[in-house]
Amino acid sequence: MPQHVCNGAVTMCTFGVAPGSLVILPINRVMTSSQPAATIMDFVPLENVMPFGMCMSPANPEVAAATAAAMGVLTPMPCIPMTVAPWAPGAATVMEAGIPVLDSVSMLMCIWGGEISITEAGQFTENVP
Repeated sequence: MPQHVCNGAVTMCTFGVAPGSLVILPINRVMTSSQPAATIMDFVPLENVMPFGMCMSPANPEVAAATAAAMGVLTPMPCIPMTVAPWAPGAATVMEAGIPVLDSVSMLMCIWGGEISITEAGQFTENVP
């Protein structure tokens, strides 16, 4: 069952070597699990989508240059996500400020060929005795 995504969600890129995080600013003032809720428009690199450690995509110019310098041995370089389009598909029936909310089955594409997915939606509950 898809979950709605909020600030602190854990993300992963198919060409990254480490998990990243999703940062949601409280612009729309909608909260879920005491955190700002995400929409499909929260895709801005280094503002919403944080790096994934090192990038291994041969389509990334920095990786390609480092690999060429290493005589063809794939050489990962620091990840800088390059996302230019919204998350897809989003929750079709739930809106936040007129924009579909982001759910845990949505995907985001990086122009270097990576597919970014949500591994943890960021909704955590506390067990208070």
